[in-house]
Amino acid sequence: MLADAVPYLVCPVCRGALELLPGTVRCASGHAFDIARQGYVSLLTGSKPPGTADTPQMVASREAFLGAGHYAPLAGELASICSGASVVVDAGAGTGYYLARALGSSAIGIAFDISKHAVKRAARAHERAGAFVGDVWQPLPIADGVADVVLDVFAPRNGPEFARVLREGGRLVVVTPASGHLRPLVEKLGLLTVDEDKRERVARGLPDFTLAGQSLLTYDLELGPDEVAEVVRMGPSAWHLEDDVLRARISRLFAEKNLGKVSTQVAFELSIFVTGPRSRPVP
Repeated sequence: MLADAVPYLVCPVCRGALELLPGTVRCASGHAFDIARQGYVSLLTGSKPPGTADTPQMVASREAFLGAGHYAPLAGELASICSGASVVVDAGAGTGYYLARALGSSAIGIAFDISKHAVKRAARAHERAGAFVGDVWQPLPIADGVADVVLDVFAPRNGPEFARVLREGGRLVVVTPASGHLRPLVEKLGLLTVDEDKRERVARGLPDFTLAGQSLLTYDLELGPDEVAEVVRMGPSAWHLEDDVLRARISRLFAEKNLGKVSTQVAFELSIFVTGPRSRPVP
């Protein structure tokens, strides 16, 4: 719940501590942020439009696909990595699926995402997780050095901010699609491909961190037409494919196979980083 997360948050305007009050969170300077009826709070500030946020359809597809357990092995790996953590921050948390499974028996979760549609669902993902709308590219409204783990699953990465909110010895866990992810759907449906230098680009973008470990998780899935549509709609290809075009391509794919389900591979790169000497607080 939001009450569990607020002690670790700060005002996005003045960086003062936030207090949970009926219907709002407020700092001592009087900056107040309303709590939505779904239990989350928006901590976005300024007039500049935030980055692209997942649409209601993308969020609904993600909840349906993940809820069916297709990525449960990945969630299990993340839960194992987070074992023993007291505070876990999920950057770009989406519906909160991975965070909810990473909290174990006592950890506190802090979920944030730029999409209010996703955060509505993340707010009820776990009884010890609080959710807020926030922009990963802005200074995060999270106090210095409070997180044991920062999760970044298929989300943008703000290395300096992740380093700031992590305690000494904390870990950043980054999950990205690996080469071969969703093959052969990528070829058959014209989906976006994974950059060949993805691993190197991730490491270069996190100069405040040192790579401590890396692993590859792959397995096969058997998916029906609706499930194929869901996995496409919940990812970046959804921005480039009109829904009627996607449905037509899926229909052709299943007509070619003459089967009720098609086989596809999922491939995830899990990278664990630890903070380096250049970590620093926000000015």
